[in-house]
Amino acid sequence: MVNQIQGRVGHRYIALLVFVVLAVVLWHGFGGRSGTKPTANVGNVRYVPSRYDWSKATPVHPIADQKSLPAGEPKAFPKVQARAGAERQDDIAAARKAAVKKAFVKSWEAYKRHAWTQDELMPLSSKGKQTFSGWSAQLVDALDTLWIMGLKDDFRLAIKEVAVIDWSKTSDGKMVNLFEVTIRYLGGLLAAYDLSREPVLLAKAVELGDALYAGFDTPNRLPSYWLDYEKAMAGAQTADLSMSAAAGGSLCLEFTRLSQISGDAKYYDATERIKQFFRRCQGKTKIPGLWPKAINYREETMDGEGFTMGAGADSLYECLPKMHALLGGLDPQYAHMTIKALDAARDNLLFRPMTPKDDNILMAGNADWAAENKVTLTPEMQHLTCFVGGTYALAGRLLARNDYVDLGSRLAAGCVWAYDSFATNIMPEISELVACEARDGPCVYAEGAFPAGRLSDLPGGFVRVRDASYMLRAEAIESVFYMWRVTGDQVWRDAAWRMWQGIVRETETELAFASVVDVRVHSSKKVDSMETFWLSETIKYFYLIFDDEGVINLDEWVLNTEGHPLRRPGRS
Repeated sequence: MVNQIQGRVGHRYIALLVFVVLAVVLWHGFGGRSGTKPTANVGNVRYVPSRYDWSKATPVHPIADQKSLPAGEPKAFPKVQARAGAERQDDIAAARKAAVKKAFVKSWEAYKRHAWTQDELMPLSSKGKQTFSGWSAQLVDALDTLWIMGLKDDFRLAIKEVAVIDWSKTSDGKMVNLFEVTIRYLGGLLAAYDLSREPVLLAKAVELGDALYAGFDTPNRLPSYWLDYEKAMAGAQTADLSMSAAAGGSLCLEFTRLSQISGDAKYYDATERIKQFFRRCQGKTKIPGLWPKAINYREETMDGEGFTMGAGADSLYECLPKMHALLGGLDPQYAHMTIKALDAARDNLLFRPMTPKDDNILMAGNADWAAENKVTLTPEMQHLTCFVGGTYALAGRLLARNDYVDLGSRLAAGCVWAYDSFATNIMPEISELVACEARDGPCVYAEGAFPAGRLSDLPGGFVRVRDASYMLRAEAIESVFYMWRVTGDQVWRDAAWRMWQGIVRETETELAFASVVDVRVHSSKKVDSMETFWLSETIKYFYLIFDDEGVINLDEWVLNTEGHPLRRPGRS
């Protein structure tokens, strides 16, 4: 019986791939490079290829030694999740899940009415705007959430629009943001394909992948932050002299998954070269094990003196254990890089904040290297760094490191504490605290440790709030999600609900949800912005916390930095 089922699945998969191949053949048969846009049906969807076929572009800087995906049977990993699925239906969790879905539907319906096929909804002015090349960023970013929530009619409506996107030109005539387009668009397409097996999504993902691959046609095959189509056609691109660690180091998940699905190793090869650059330098930076925020990709040097797991570096560290899982453990370099990075971060970036109740929590700050190997820690807390708890917990399970799981729990608890500390139940974008002398042991709260000019209206433990806004970010709930799945402890679900109530209360508008200026006060002024990750990432993590644990099981999936689930290779 099992063999019969596997056989049917295999035949269906082959049939879907035949549709994709047929579409590509038809496209190429019509010319493919430019001119009129031919159409064909892929599956049951009308497919229109982009006007320019980047797969036929001749590289100016060709590669002679294309690297292939690691071969072999995926290795057996320790279980990530505490449970494969729920033992019984929880009425409270079901009601909370329904409330989260209601917020998603409200936001999505507003996007459909006021910003359909545009990149973002403006939730105060009821308009749409273009922010990421004008290829319907919100629509693509939300595809997998639609599927997970069972909104299949809207999913099918959306893929009809996806099937006619022209990746060969941007609506604003500007250059392509390689990082953002990869994590939002390519990640969104691949996740939606992995979930639904709709062949047109793979066809469009391959088209986009070929366009983004052109960004690697540089003398040293490392990319620049901006993909300039005109320069790419002329072979005039070069890697950047200064680009963030995250912008280059976060592309590997999507490019690797595209190679796994399509069978074309070139995408994997592109980001494997970045990985090898990072691996060579990991032990030679100012703080060995960590990478500086700013990196010289053109000359392949890493001399920077600022280190963080926040803005500029965050998703680089997030990808390391996920790549270990996505490659089935067949590339041991990712495991080694993960351990070196997380150990170095533990020793140089993590700190215990001084809090009124002597909470045993941790946060990830910033470190600056100075002469004579002196490292200065700034006990700053960015909302962006709140992903770190989930990363430690995931790595801990994959690598059988219980100490990492413990660190992840304390880091996630630190972000929950920050949410709970403010009257709005939302933590600010950037704040500063006082670090205890040691990560472990007693840490007596002393007012004398805080600057004399500290504002009295700040919650206990905070020195100042450098950016009081909340942009509908997901990083804190992301780590809570991981801790819930890894431990199965109800405390994480309860924390998630408190966070959700605060976010809804402060950000909801008549139309949808909006960023807020100041989380220190109730009913703060709102900003006419609803980032696409609100629907692709933030709401999805809340929803999955209250859904059955079998949905997007972390022993079967990895999620990219935009919250898009990519299927892990299974053992035969």
